[in-house]
Amino acid sequence: METFDFAIAYVWEFDEEFISLIEKIFHQNGLSTFIITENNIFEITQKVKNRQLNFRYYLDRASDVDDNFLELAKILTRRKTYIFNPYKKVEHAIDKATMHLEFITAGINVPYSIIIPPHSQLEDLFISIDDLEILGRPFIIKPCNTTGGGIGVVTGAETLKEVLTARLKHSDDKYLIQENIHPIMIDGKRAWFRCFWAFGKSICVWWDDQTHIYNTIRPEEIEKFKLKKLFQITKTIQHLTGLDFFSTEVALNAKDKFVVIDYVNDQCDMRLKSLHPDGVPDETILKIINNMRLLVQKEKRMNE
Repeated sequence: METFDFAIAYVWEFDEEFISLIEKIFHQNGLSTFIITENNIFEITQKVKNRQLNFRYYLDRASDVDDNFLELAKILTRRKTYIFNPYKKVEHAIDKATMHLEFITAGINVPYSIIIPPHSQLEDLFISIDDLEILGRPFIIKPCNTTGGGIGVVTGAETLKEVLTARLKHSDDKYLIQENIHPIMIDGKRAWFRCFWAFGKSICVWWDDQTHIYNTIRPEEIEKFKLKKLFQITKTIQHLTGLDFFSTEVALNAKDKFVVIDYVNDQCDMRLKSLHPDGVPDETILKIINNMRLLVQKEKRMNE
């Protein structure tokens, strides 16, 4: 049986630059890689099933959008392959209603929210005028389990009618109705951040929620603007979810509180800023890849 140190599955064309960098860095450090795409998924699934092929570590960026990758995911799970972001943990972490309550229990600040049941379970919905007053206007409507690229999210909602209409779109999903968070300005930038938990470490960057432009947080800014809490929050979320790789959004409000906005995103957009204006800073992506590489190397040495 042929065994590779690391395999990655993907279907999004813009993942290619990220994967090319992974291969380059892993190969430079003596690690073997294997790429799985829609062009070879059936062949690879069969080879793994027949024990002709094996992977020590697996990063799945495909099965959440392409069912053809699900069988391979199930086989590798049964074989106890080290899967970054185990599927059961992902299922738990991407439920916004569950995370909302767990974050509150863990002392993480979250926006004021109302959790409403799926339309398929409860057609008639009552929300009091008092609840709507606390939410303020405009507010945000989010499905709890439909994730990725803002699918199903309504921003700038003003009325209960919009809530009733939105929940029909994903009728089997719970919804969060959430207050809008307004960040303060720091040094001419909106105090909104995207924080990654990347294979054992927190990496936080500036991220403008309006322009979607990233900027690196310089070491001196962490001290100057008291941003250490961002890294602590990200680590706490990792303890709650058990995920290896995810991102979260955090804003600093006028009450000097860090508020977590978009709870857990398990499929992070890894386009490079050098190639895309709204991409992640290249040095951040390099840190993420090297954190993963170090983890694979460490585990490989331990198992040899």
